[in-house]
Formats: sequence, C-alpha cells, structure tokens
Amino acid sequence: MSARSAVLAGVRDISPVVLGMAPFGLLAGIAAIEAGMPAWGASVFSTFVFAGAAQLAALDLIAQGAAAPIVIGTIVVINARFLMYSASLAVHLGDEPAGRRLGVAYLLTDQAYAVTIARLTENPRLAHRVAYYTGAGALLWACWQGYTITGTLAGAAIPDDVPIEFAIPLVFAALLVPALTDRATLAAALTSALVATLAADLPANLGLLLAAAAGVAVGLTTSVRGGSFERQAVPTPGGQPLHDDRFRDDSGEEDAA
Repeated sequence: MSARSAVLAGVRDISPVVLGMAPFGLLAGIAAIEAGMPAWGASVFSTFVFAGAAQLAALDLIAQGAAAPIVIGTIVVINARFLMYSASLAVHLGDEPAGRRLGVAYLLTDQAYAVTIARLTENPRLAHRVAYYTGAGALLWACWQGYTITGTLAGAAIPDDVPIEFAIPLVFAALLVPALTDRATLAAALTSALVATLAADLPANLGLLLAAAAGVAVGLTTSVRGGSFERQAVPTPGGQPLHDDRFRDDSGEEDAA
C-alpha cells in the first residue's frame, strides 16, 4: 500500500462517521452564536479547539459569563482523555519521527482514534500508518469546520422541535458498539457508563474523566485475569515488530501476526 492509498483508506473508513457528525457540528455552530460569537469568531474557535464535547462545554460557560481560567480548565479536563488515546497510538506509531507525530497530533479526535486503532488492531503490520491516520483525521477536520460554519450561518433556520442534540450520543454509540469484541471491552464499557451516570453532577465534567479512567482500569484487570492480554508488537526504527514479553498470554505461545 502506497502512502496515497493509505490516506484514501483512512478517508474511506471514517466517511460514515463523518456523515453522522453533521448534527453535532451544526449544534456547535449554533451554540457559538448563542454565546455571542460572530460567525468568524466561531470558526476561529472551532479551528483552535477542534473538540466537540469541549467546544460545547466551553461555549455554555462563555454564555454564562464564566471567567477565562474556568473555561480553559474545563477544556483541559474534558480533553484529558486524549492522553490515553495518544498513549495507545504511540505503541503503533512509536517508530515515526517525533516531528511527524507532533504534526498530526492536532488531528486526534474520538472518531479518528477509533477508526485508526480498529484498523491497526486488525492489521498490526499496516504500512504508512501515519498517512492512514492523517487521511481519517483530515477529512473529519474539514467536515467539522464546514458543519460548524453552517451552524453559525443557518442554525436559526432549524426548527426548535428538531432534536439535533440526540445525534451526539448516537455518534459515539456507533463508535462504541463495534469495539465491544470481548469480555474486557464489554466490562470497560459498562463500568464507564455506570461511573459517568453516577458522576454526572460533578463540576467541570470531571465525571467524564473518572468514567474513562474507571473503564480502562476495569477493562485491563478483566483482560489480565482472563488471560487475554496478548503480547503486543512494538515497532522499531527498522520497521520490524519487537514483541514485548510482558504481554505474553498464559500459554506462553506467540500469536501469528
């Protein structure tokens, strides 16, 4: 697979998700206008933040007149989950130059991560991994900006009785369900859902961060106890996978790549 083919593959794989993001992006544009931003300001804000959940939370705080440190702190807390995403992707992209990884880090979103990690899990030896991830992330970025701008310009024309907010959980459900492939992922999902529900009233959306951490902990524990925590192929600069014995399964045998 050439780099161009990898980019196109990323674009193709994320396209269904991008279409489902339209109501989410429209809502972000509408929220920006309701917070008192001009259309150009909403576009700039969306470009710099580029994180749907954080954008909506920040815009809500701005509309309420919250101080800048509170808005920024909320964005940081909500986006803390990207630390886990990036750590997960580092296993597969660790052999890439640091400058290249830093350059594409801006494109990291829930959707780009989900599509990319699913492909890399399915095909650990995928060539041009950064190109694939860039294709997925770039299409999402371009469409998100378009949806946001459309929301700022045409949001008033959307009837109030059209429940576009309902599309937000559906987008994440579409990412979640295909990832529930074993007992560990199911346990992680159920734990995250339970913690998120119980902690929904915590300030600064801390419930989201707690739910993510709890889900990771339970999923990892379930995987280790069930003997399904397989060895991982850690890329080396030479391009050959270096297997880490810390992830050997209980039988002591290696799985075929």
